[in-house]
Order: sequence, then C-alpha cells, then structure tokens
Amino acid sequence: MTTTHDSSDSFSLLADKAMEIINSANDFLWSYIVITMLVACAIYFTIRIRGAQFSMLREMMHLLRHSTSSTHKADGSKTISSFHAFAVSLSSRVGTGNLAGVASAIFIGGPGAVFWMWIMAILGSATAFVEATLAQLYKQRGQDAFYGGPAYYMQHGLHQRWMGILFAVLITLTFGIANQLVQSNTLCDALSDAFSINRVFVGIALAVATLAIIFGGIQRISRFSAIVVPIMASGYILLSVFIVLANINVIPEIIRLIISSAFGLEQAAGGMVGAAIVQGVKRGLFSNEAGEGSAPNAAAIADISHPVKQGLLQALGVFTDTLIICTCTAFIILIAGDYNGNYDGILLTAQSMETTIGPAGRYFLTAAIFLFAYSTIISNYFYGETNILFITNKKWVVTFFRLATGAIVLASAFMTLQTAWSLVDICMGFMTICNIIAITLLSNKVFNLLKDYKTQRRNNTDPVFNKKTLPEDEALDIECWD
Repeated sequence: MTTTHDSSDSFSLLADKAMEIINSANDFLWSYIVITMLVACAIYFTIRIRGAQFSMLREMMHLLRHSTSSTHKADGSKTISSFHAFAVSLSSRVGTGNLAGVASAIFIGGPGAVFWMWIMAILGSATAFVEATLAQLYKQRGQDAFYGGPAYYMQHGLHQRWMGILFAVLITLTFGIANQLVQSNTLCDALSDAFSINRVFVGIALAVATLAIIFGGIQRISRFSAIVVPIMASGYILLSVFIVLANINVIPEIIRLIISSAFGLEQAAGGMVGAAIVQGVKRGLFSNEAGEGSAPNAAAIADISHPVKQGLLQALGVFTDTLIICTCTAFIILIAGDYNGNYDGILLTAQSMETTIGPAGRYFLTAAIFLFAYSTIISNYFYGETNILFITNKKWVVTFFRLATGAIVLASAFMTLQTAWSLVDICMGFMTICNIIAITLLSNKVFNLLKDYKTQRRNNTDPVFNKKTLPEDEALDIECWD
C-alpha cells in the first residue's frame, strides 16, 4: 500500500511540475512574443488596407444579405455558400470563449481586460480579412467542396510544405485536442452544476452527439452551423440587451470602470494593467481567432466570385464575436459585480446570470452553453480534419480522427478547466506565430486583390476574380479561379 501511495504522490508531483513548466512557457510566449506580433501585424494590416474593416462595413452587410443561397454544379452536387462558410467559422468563434473565456479574463485581469479585447477585435479584424482572403486565393478543389487554410497557402503561396505540415500539426493539436477539451469541459461543468448530472454521463452523451454530426462530413457540418449559429447568437444577444436595459443606470459607471482599469487610472487597478492587457489579448484571440489561422480553414470552403468577399465576411465575424457577444457577457458579469469572488470561468458567468435575472438565468445559460460549446466542437473537428487531409488523404486516418474526437470529448469530463486552458494557450501561441509569419509574407497579394475588388465595385459590377489577371508565375500556384 505504501508503494502505491508513493507512486501516486510521485505522479502528482510530476504532473504539477509539468503544468508549472507549461504555465511559465505560456507567460513568456504570450507576454512578449505573441502579443507583440499580433498587435504589430494588426496595425500594419489596418494601415495597408486603409481601414477597410471600417470603411467597408456597409459592403460586409451587403455581402451577408446576398450570401445565403447554395448553388449546384453541373453534376448535380451542391456547393457551399459564402454564408455557410461564414457560419462555420462563426460557430468556432462564438463558443465558450464568449462565456467562460470572458469570465476568466475579468477574473484574472479585472474589468480592464474587456477594453483590450475590444482593441484586439477592432485591429484584429484586418488580420482576419488578410488570412481569409489568402485562404480563398489558394483553396483547393475537393470531392464534396473546396478546402484550404494556412497550411495550403504556406505550401502553394510560400512554397514551404514543411511549414504547412508544421501548422497542420499545431492546429490539429490546438483544435482537434486542446480546444475540444475546453469546450466540452465547460459544457460538462455547466450541465452537471445546473441539473446535478454526473459528468461522465454528460461526456458520453456529448461524444455520441458529436460523432453523429462529424461522420456526415462538411456538408452536414455546414448545414448544422447555418441553422444553429443564428439562433444561439440572436437569443443570447436579446437576453443580454434585456439585462443591460434593466440596469441601464449603472452602464455608464461600468464603461468608466472598464476604461479606467485598462490604463490603471485607479489605484486598485494599477497593478493589474499588465494582467488586463495579457488576458484581454489572449482571451480575445481565443474568442475571435483573428490571426490564429483557424477561421481561414472555414473561409476556404465557400464558392464565391472573388476572394475578398469572404475576407470581408470574416472581418465582420470578428466584430460579431467580440464587440457584440463578448461584450454582452462582460456587461452581465460587471452588472452582477461578483467577479472578485471564488468563481471563475463558466461558473462566474452562471452566477452572474442568476444574480441579474434570477434562477431562470442559470438554465438559460446552460442552454446557451450547450449550443455554443457543441457548435464549436463541431467546427473544431472540421479544422482538424482539413489539416489532416493536408498531410495525408488516407480515409482510415480521417476515420480514426473522428473516433478520437469522440474519445477526447468524453475525456474532458475528467479534467480541470485550468489544465485545459494551459494546453490551449501554448498550442494556440505557436500556431499563431506560424500563421502570422506566413500572412505577413503573402500580404501584398491581398492588398492587390482588395484594389481589384474596389475598382470593380466603383464600376458598379459584381467583383469577379480570374487568375489569368495575375503574372503567369503567380497563377501557376493557384488551382482554382479559372
């Protein structure tokens, strides 16, 4: 018995040491490298596209209204519309990061973290535009739909397959494993807390439901996202607006608190400025994914007439995710006022919801969590599959990954949230660095595409791109756009 006890203690100490190393690596990676690269690139892209994420907002809304219909090919197969691609990427963006991630940012970094999430959304939307446009430019034809993403523009745009493989591995680890753990762990927490259900049973049910969707391929995934995302987002926004209006008298004070905390203008918040910035950028990226290299995988699947169209829609997705939905969560938590207590993550959001609208709030949030987390799990799987196919097109590998996804979702029922967050942070940090290097090197192509798009719009035509307009040596690297 003593030997068993000693072995257990040794394993526990080893696990604690490993987590300590991972957390130290995360602190250095995010505090110095990732934040600097993200902010620098976001500012650079904003300047080079001349603030198109603001000036072309009306164009974004026009594209969204006219992008809902799918078309059929000559052989009778359906293509995936721009809206469906937008919905797949938004279902990944709008996940538990909007609920648990915002709560954790406020819990660790204080109210000021919300301000830095806003800044990252405003600037980061330019980065989202660049990476999504590149994904469209270098997309490939598949059996059921187009596919592409950072791994593909690293190989065909930069001619660096090794870099594409590295990214494919990193994004599969991030979204296929670590991110899935966060989403399903949060869902298990919420359901077990709200209904006193055993976490294991929740994990089993979630794993089965996940497998039912992902074995239907991208067509089923895109249809699922197109239905669920508008419902879950609009429902959550409407409830949040109701809560804000019911507490409208305290909103000016909350905004003042967010801004003053962001810059340490209050003595109590002075020592938390660094934490606010780091948490705001980190959780902002986890939520809206701008620059991370995940959303371009969804952007590539759309069948559209010009790459810039999907780039603009992805920029709009960042605004929707952070400036609207994350802000809703932040206001609910700050209205409740109990963000310095013992609750973190989704439990803090649930407690705040219950404080603001009563016991019904917890059950509404549970329903929102289910939709948010489940839709994100599905999109995360798609990102993993797309990049596995970049490495190998063997069907048994994809089947194995689908089964592994179900097992990972189930395994999350036995993990702690902090462990899951630590794994996500370090994987996400490295894949973000890899993607930022690639999109910076290829960004001139996007700037030229944007000029072409604006020229055609000024001539009152629906922009259409053809690779024949490019120099012959550049067109050879592009499979589509004939």
